[in-house]
Amino acid sequence: MRNAALVCFLILIPCSLRAQDKKADWKALYGLRSGEKIELVETGMKKHVGTFSTVTDEAIQLREGSNDIGIPKENVARVTVLDKSHRLRNAFILGAAGAGIGAVSTRCSNSTDWFCGFGRSIAVGFGAVVGLAGGAGVGAAVPSHPTIYRAEPAKSNTPH
Repeated sequence: MRNAALVCFLILIPCSLRAQDKKADWKALYGLRSGEKIELVETGMKKHVGTFSTVTDEAIQLREGSNDIGIPKENVARVTVLDKSHRLRNAFILGAAGAGIGAVSTRCSNSTDWFCGFGRSIAVGFGAVVGLAGGAGVGAAVPSHPTIYRAEPAKSNTPH
């Protein structure tokens, strides 16, 4: 049981570190490549989906359909890269981790006993099913497209 908790902890650390990334840096947009598919949401909640063109300190430019549009920096609420989703891959990775947890959690003192081997197979299979279900759940819950820029919320001047 302790090994299973350790494996779960090691899997969750990278997820929590990714969630703590600071996204309010406009300079992160300079890492985009021309032609990458992005979703841009303006501060007025108008959504644009298109291919990235260029970015400057003042604005971002993208091609939406056949139109080139430029959005000033102060009007950009969020920019998300619409790359390929890795949800299925992540579900299989967690399924393999579940199978590993199932294999580690079963203890047999006699490896030649057919029942012991059969019981271990059941534990590995059960671990894989639980891992796949967990992976699918996590894959559905966690956004698969990385948000690379999110504007800081406006600060109110009223005292609390």
